[in-house]
Amino acid sequence: MPDQPAATIEVAAGAILAYRLFDVAYAIDLGKAEQNWARTVRTGSSRGRLTSTPPKALAFGVPPVAFGLGIISLPLADGPVPATVTARLFDFGAVSIAIRVAVTGLSWTAFSHRLNDVDRAVGPAPASGVWTDLLDRIRLGVGDALVRPAASSLEEDYLIGIANAFNEPMTADALADRLDLIPLLSGEHRTLSEGARRDLLRHRYSYYMDDMVVLTWDRAFIYEPRGDADVIDVLEVANAQLLEMRYYDELLDAELPRMYDLVEAARRRWPLTGARRFADLARSLYTLVAEVTELTEKVDNALQVTEDVYLARIYTAALDLFRVPTVSAAVDRKLSIIRDTYTALYDEASSGRSELLEIAVLVLIAVEIILAIIR
Repeated sequence: MPDQPAATIEVAAGAILAYRLFDVAYAIDLGKAEQNWARTVRTGSSRGRLTSTPPKALAFGVPPVAFGLGIISLPLADGPVPATVTARLFDFGAVSIAIRVAVTGLSWTAFSHRLNDVDRAVGPAPASGVWTDLLDRIRLGVGDALVRPAASSLEEDYLIGIANAFNEPMTADALADRLDLIPLLSGEHRTLSEGARRDLLRHRYSYYMDDMVVLTWDRAFIYEPRGDADVIDVLEVANAQLLEMRYYDELLDAELPRMYDLVEAARRRWPLTGARRFADLARSLYTLVAEVTELTEKVDNALQVTEDVYLARIYTAALDLFRVPTVSAAVDRKLSIIRDTYTALYDEASSGRSELLEIAVLVLIAVEIILAIIR
């Protein structure tokens, strides 16, 4: 029997996932978070792991803690729909909240419209009311597990359309040929140029004949008949890494002008106290460098990839697409500037101490000479 026309193809089973990620603290004590959540919210939690990938091939550096936040009603254009909410806490201070809307029996066009409708319903960044309420529930539930909590305005959002089954057998090539992915990936209703279409479809990956992943900057489409969630987890970690690298990039952006002002102020002080002030400032900068370096290493090692070539390709492509290496390089450059400044301040403090010792020796010699003349 010939293939059905594209207009009759339906997503028999699937989902739409809307993610919002927040930087909430310097770090999160995951063990304490699980205990506090069980005590205050009285629901269980789980440690994240990739479901279909052997741990030796690809695994979380420190498995995040996952919580269920129940079901909410999401207002869409054709009426409210139930949505399941989950959250993940990463040890480097990030929280990821996911709103999942189940999909059954929607035509491909209706599926694309539903995804765009969900995107409008959850609101653009900064966080809309639904995200703010959910984040407040998490903060209240985990309590003092947040180490040095911060009210950062930084957040990342990501939207994923998932098809687990169509109303007819579908290979990845047939799906790409017969279905228009552009409205889903772009959110645009007008026809895009050929160049823009190519850019949107550039990051397309398949492992089996009947699966496919297409990545863009803020959206993805996943066709996964077996229901594996590993690709979703990988994209979530990549977004969390982007969020944290952006946070440290902005933190160092604010710190550098302040550092220059402090150095200039220290230089204007009375020379006899300058060495101490240089030493105090050097210690402060060293502490900053140590803290940022420790956290960025945790972020870099959030996911460890060894043997799973397919997921490694998707993970690397997502990091590049999200510009994580670019932001990470900017953080490294700024840390290098602060390290060089720390070294210069330490040298200047040491030089100041040497000058003070020389002055003290000269004063003592002068006192000895004066006392000898007087005697």
